[in-house]
Amino acid sequence: MTDWLSPDAVFDGRDLHHGVAVNLRSGELLPVAAVDNARPTHGIVTPGFFDIQVNGGGGVLFNTTPTPEGLRKIAAAHAALGTVAILPTVITDAPEVLDQAAEAVLATRGDSRLLGIHIEGPHISIARRGTHEERFVRALDARTLDVVARLRRANVPVLITLAPEAVQAGQIAALVRLGAIVSLGHSDADAATVKAALAEGAQLFTHLFNAMSPMLNRAPGVTGAAIASEAYCSIICDGIHVSPEMVGIAVRARPVADRMILVSDAMPTVGGPDNFQLYGRKITLDRDRLINSEGSLAGAHVTMAQSVAFMTDVIGVDPEAALRMAVTNPARLMGCEDRFTLSSGKLVMLRGETATPLEVELA
Repeated sequence: MTDWLSPDAVFDGRDLHHGVAVNLRSGELLPVAAVDNARPTHGIVTPGFFDIQVNGGGGVLFNTTPTPEGLRKIAAAHAALGTVAILPTVITDAPEVLDQAAEAVLATRGDSRLLGIHIEGPHISIARRGTHEERFVRALDARTLDVVARLRRANVPVLITLAPEAVQAGQIAALVRLGAIVSLGHSDADAATVKAALAEGAQLFTHLFNAMSPMLNRAPGVTGAAIASEAYCSIICDGIHVSPEMVGIAVRARPVADRMILVSDAMPTVGGPDNFQLYGRKITLDRDRLINSEGSLAGAHVTMAQSVAFMTDVIGVDPEAALRMAVTNPARLMGCEDRFTLSSGKLVMLRGETATPLEVELA
C-alpha cells in the first residue's frame, strides 16, 4: 500500500494546503501530480488536536479519579476522537485532591498524550464559581504555590486558572517566574484589575464569556478586557455555552490574529456514559447539555472536531484559522509547537464533525 495520501486539503500545523499529497511516514508534502499512486481520500489531514481544558472522558473525571490509570483512560478516550494531546484539568476541590492530581501527572511523564496539567481553581470568585464547589474556594496560598513549584521542577507544563481578585499583588508574577502559564477566569473583577494581572504576566483567559463579569457599555469587565487584550482567549464552542453571535463578535474583535483557542471543557460523558458524579452529585447529559440537579450547566459534552466544525460551519471562520485554534495556538501558548507537525506521527483525518486517527509509522 502506498504511503502517500491525497486528501481534500492538508494542514501542516500553520497553513492549509490544497492539491497536495502527504507522506504518512515522513510528513512530506508534494503536488499530487508529482506522486505516483497517491491514494485519494475525502477530508483534511491535520496534526491531531491539543485540548488544554479536559476535565474527563471515557467515563472518568480527573477530580474523582486523580490517578495515573484515570489519566490514561481520559487521554485514550479523547485520542480516539482526534485529540492527540490534552492538559488534564483538575477543578476546585480539597487541597489533597490537587496534591493527588499533581502526583498522577508526575507519574505519567513521558506519555505523549498528557502534556501537563491545568489547575482550574480553587482560587476563584465565589460569585463566578459556576459549578465549582463553594466550600473549596479559597485565596491563592502557599500550598498551591508549592504544588506548582514541584511540578515545574520536574519540567511539567502548568496552566493555572485563577481570579485576579483572589490573589495578592505579585503572586501572578511569582507563578510566571516559576514557569507556569497563568489564565484569568471564574472572575468578577473589573477591567482595571484584569489589566494589572496582565501586567504581571497572565497570558490567557479561560472559557471566554463563561464565569466572568460581563461586558457593559461603561464597564468592560473581564469579558471586555479579555476581548480587547492581546492575550489568548479560550472558548467553548458547543452552541450552548456561548451563542454563535457572541462567538462571532469575539473572533472578529480580537486586535491580534491567532489568539483564540478552542477548548472542550469535556466531562466524562465524552467517549463515556451519559452521566457521572461531581462533588457526590449526579450530572446528566440532556440533549447535549450537562446539567446538575439545579439545572445548571456542569462542563461540556463536545469534541474538538465538533468545535472546529462549529467555527467553520456556524461562525464562518476560515478552516485554516479554525484549525490553528485547535492545534497551533494552544501549542504556541504552552511552548510545544514542535509536537504538532506533519512529521510528529500524530495525524488525524478530519471529516465534518469527526476526526479519525491515522495509522502513521515514521521512517
